[in-house]
Amino acid sequence: MPKYEDVNFVDSQQPVWNYSLMTDADIQNFQNGTHYSLYKIFGNHQVEVLTTKGTYFAVWAPNATAVFVTGNFNDWNKSSHPLKVRLDSSGIWEGFIPGVLKGEVYKYHIHGYKGALLDKGDPFSNYWELRPLTASITWDTDYDWKDAKWLEKRKISNRTDQPYSVYEVHLASWMRPDKNNEDSYNSYTQLIKLLVPYVKEMGFTHVEFMPVMEHPFDGSWGYQGIGFFAPTSRFGNPQEFAALVEAFHEAEIGVIMDWVPSHFPYDSHGLFMFDGANTYEYADMRKGYHPDWNSYIFNYKRGEVKSFLISSARFWCDQFHIDGLRVDAVSSMLKLDYSREEGQWERNEFGGNGNIEAIAFIKDLNETLYRDFPAIQTIAEEATDWPGISQPTFMDGLGFGMKWMMGWMHDTLDYFKLDPLYRLGSQDKFTFSMMYYYDEHFMLPLSHDEVVHGKSPMIYKMPGDEWQKFANLRLMYTYMFTHPGAKLLFMGNEFAATEEWNYTTELQWDLLKHLSHGGMKYCVQHLNKLLVSNPALYELQYDPAGFEWVETNKRQEGVIAFRRRSKNWEEDVLVVLNMTPVPRHDYPIHVHGNKDWKEIFNSDDKAFWGVGDLQNKHVVKGPQDEKKEWFKLLVNLPALSAVVLK
Repeated sequence: MPKYEDVNFVDSQQPVWNYSLMTDADIQNFQNGTHYSLYKIFGNHQVEVLTTKGTYFAVWAPNATAVFVTGNFNDWNKSSHPLKVRLDSSGIWEGFIPGVLKGEVYKYHIHGYKGALLDKGDPFSNYWELRPLTASITWDTDYDWKDAKWLEKRKISNRTDQPYSVYEVHLASWMRPDKNNEDSYNSYTQLIKLLVPYVKEMGFTHVEFMPVMEHPFDGSWGYQGIGFFAPTSRFGNPQEFAALVEAFHEAEIGVIMDWVPSHFPYDSHGLFMFDGANTYEYADMRKGYHPDWNSYIFNYKRGEVKSFLISSARFWCDQFHIDGLRVDAVSSMLKLDYSREEGQWERNEFGGNGNIEAIAFIKDLNETLYRDFPAIQTIAEEATDWPGISQPTFMDGLGFGMKWMMGWMHDTLDYFKLDPLYRLGSQDKFTFSMMYYYDEHFMLPLSHDEVVHGKSPMIYKMPGDEWQKFANLRLMYTYMFTHPGAKLLFMGNEFAATEEWNYTTELQWDLLKHLSHGGMKYCVQHLNKLLVSNPALYELQYDPAGFEWVETNKRQEGVIAFRRRSKNWEEDVLVVLNMTPVPRHDYPIHVHGNKDWKEIFNSDDKAFWGVGDLQNKHVVKGPQDEKKEWFKLLVNLPALSAVVLK
């Protein structure tokens, strides 16, 4: 509650009034690393004190000797509006400036450690100037939400035993008003009209935004952030961002955001050396500097930093009703020797390479988020064999809801890149995913990272002539959508973009005039429909009872089959993959328990730019063995195709 007794009643004409939004309990929890809603008391807040409207400012700068608010309202005077430091040694500077209302541009002018003079943006600001300008703006996140129906629905639809298909989007480059101008953006409002109906049309259950937290450099794709409590001003203000989220919810589409607690950039107006010392980052650069990204690593041991980060995560779920956070670069947080040679890192107190305080932070993060928002998901981008990433913390796991299945991604792409003649020798690599699949709650990612930096677009990873490339890609996508686990597909992959992703332009929408690319888009649309309409493809996806290999011994023919099981055996799905360019007529597949099967999906459909001459109207011929209830199905398999039977 506000402390009105702190207002200077003697001389209310002072430019900054003594005033606080913080209690002693707030300060103690902040320092202990257990205050998880700092956005309610730090930053700028438009309030009324003694019938006077203005803005309360609060910033943490423990190594500062003085802090001033400077901005348009005082002609950027760096000494006229000093904040008062609290007398509790918390390092918090605060005060109320009458007459400063919503929409004022400002910074903190800090007299820092060893005489450093610094001009910093507000770490808790909800709104920033459009880059390359670097100041914060007094603003709020007030919004009249009307998505109660969705919030109730997601209690079921966001669970891991439901269909989970994610469309990963970089908002700036998905589509531009001027495709040749990298400063041309669709606003949050325009994206409501463009992106929301597109994701709905494609049938994805979720959309994932690459980082929309404020960031100074477009080329970082948002992964070098400074505004951990602010949607980027590139596309509009916080209320317009809220409206975009609400529009997705109205369309019954969940919203996932990339969140980056692993590092931050060295921009002078950001968190780095915030008050002239290592305030947010480790002081020991063996832990505090990230060599891969030329950035700095949060000091997870410091209670104030831990409170800052968990408050940021809660902020997006609380203030913007976000349905999931995909946590970036978890491996780099967990391992002290990540991207470091011997001698460049120091072992922990137990002699290992784990960052003990980062592990504790991650566990607290997940426990807090699932306690306060039990219907959300947290998703780890973690590429090692670190155990228990998506296991509950009470089972000594890290507590994430899901983990990206990077091994599946690498093995699958390596397999499909091969000429079909050589695939038989790599079949064990193809089937290896199910050997460790049940170790975690996995999401299968074909993300932005796979179509940049010379890795080539998806379509050109495939072997063969043009027709074979498209057939291979449809086959691979069908395998992905029928394999257990949640799915993620990066924008442009759905219609087989022919160029690597380039953040400065837009997707190659003109490709859709070609039947091949339009057919690919239509295929992905139908794969999403296949996924959500067949319980066998999701309800037991993390249960060993939900999957069974049916055929893995026909290496020479290149035919692989597996069965996806549901709680109701009549809903079971049989997936048959022909990995070769040779069509096969009446191919025998042996199944048990069910005699009558019908084709419900064929990746060689004419509508997908396939040949479409080998359909399966009726595939039973049996029984083979009445006693054991085994049946022989005779299935027509087009070249380089996937056939799904039910």
